[in-house]
Amino acid sequence: MALHKGSEKHEERLMSVNPFFGEANPVGGMTEAPPTHRLPDTPLPPSTAYQLVHDELMLDGNSRLNLATFVTTWMEPQAGVLMGECRDKNMIDKDEYPRTAELERRCVAMLADLWNAPDPSAAVGCSTTGSSEACMLAGMALKRRWAQRNADRYPGARPNLVMGVNVQVCWEKFCNFWEVEARLVPMEGDRFHLDPQAAAELCDENTIGVVGILGSTFDGSYEPIAELCAALDALKERTGLDVPVHVDGASGAMIAPFLDEDLVWDFRLPRVASINTSGHKYGLVYPGVGWALWRDKEALPEELVFRVNYLGGDMPTFALNFSRPGAQVVAQYYSFLRLGRDGYRAVQQTTRDVARALAGKIEALGDFRLLTRGDELPVFAFTTQAGLPYDVFDVSRRMREHGWLLPAYTFPPNREDLAVLRVVCRNGFSHDLADLFMDDLARLLPELRRQPHPLTKDREAATSFHH
Repeated sequence: MALHKGSEKHEERLMSVNPFFGEANPVGGMTEAPPTHRLPDTPLPPSTAYQLVHDELMLDGNSRLNLATFVTTWMEPQAGVLMGECRDKNMIDKDEYPRTAELERRCVAMLADLWNAPDPSAAVGCSTTGSSEACMLAGMALKRRWAQRNADRYPGARPNLVMGVNVQVCWEKFCNFWEVEARLVPMEGDRFHLDPQAAAELCDENTIGVVGILGSTFDGSYEPIAELCAALDALKERTGLDVPVHVDGASGAMIAPFLDEDLVWDFRLPRVASINTSGHKYGLVYPGVGWALWRDKEALPEELVFRVNYLGGDMPTFALNFSRPGAQVVAQYYSFLRLGRDGYRAVQQTTRDVARALAGKIEALGDFRLLTRGDELPVFAFTTQAGLPYDVFDVSRRMREHGWLLPAYTFPPNREDLAVLRVVCRNGFSHDLADLFMDDLARLLPELRRQPHPLTKDREAATSFHH
């Protein structure tokens, strides 16, 4: 979560209360305007408090027009009703809410089957607050398994984790928080994600695992998980090093099983020890819910599992959080039940179709060069052609004037020279909305082409989106 500081004295101000907010008496509740950065002295009527908060939130962007986020921004009303009915249920209290716990168990079983666990009944998994927590848990399991295998050298030896420089920031956090060296495979040329052979060459006796990304947030491309496992198999044959793989399928683990069934990336590969996904991304659930699964009990050290006597029952847990609402887990089960395999396939195919069609139309404008086309994740990245008097940051800034949140950012080492725009297509971003996006983009181009030069003076300051 973001870190915030308390307000400076000179920033304190009072909120303006509209007389109409007093339903029965226009001046009722108007004796004191509430402060913004300290608790007010007296209560407000609920309708007044609601309207004050509601009015301020109007300045937020429209989430449906946010092409930066992977997070689900639309669900059916019935899902919203179910979530409202379960928002007061504490997910951690399995004894008090046994049916909610059962729905969580069923979701884990469904995912184990979907990801081709050798024995779905032997797979181990849990819900989380999102993929970030799921990745932390998976990293902890990798580190603990490595420590057990190297008990004669640890804690003297420093563990390391190998991954592409394109990983989501949660992996950097994991390495920082759990004192693991991050060994990053840089981008090279037109390869914007991990190279299997380069990853294998970074491994040594202190490597706890390699992370493969099924759907890079930078450009929407899948990393070659099968080739990564093959490179690590060859490494084992040469050196005896047996390095497990974790697949960060935050987005792709809910795309590939339905649209790329012949792609082998999951538990069919014996080297894949664990997989995570975000239920609140292409799992089609409002934030926040994620899932972490291990292929069997051996992949998740028992010593990491806490067995808590809570409200009269024995409860095994593996989590960084404790109390959290059960609403998102219930919504995940609703989506699984509501759609089934055929329904998910139809939704994800439609989303990919929108991405590919929109990418083609943007390319046809002539001003842009596509890096990806939305044919893996329904996500594509593009940049401006050389010699234009505007850059991607100018495009992002101007599209925001029309309500579109279109992220512009630079790539990491060794491609800091490359700045791109990225479009994330989600369920609810229809062909119609894509056409409106194209209309606004095309309308801006004549003005952008008349600029004397790109207006961005500081790329870092202009980068409003960070991975």
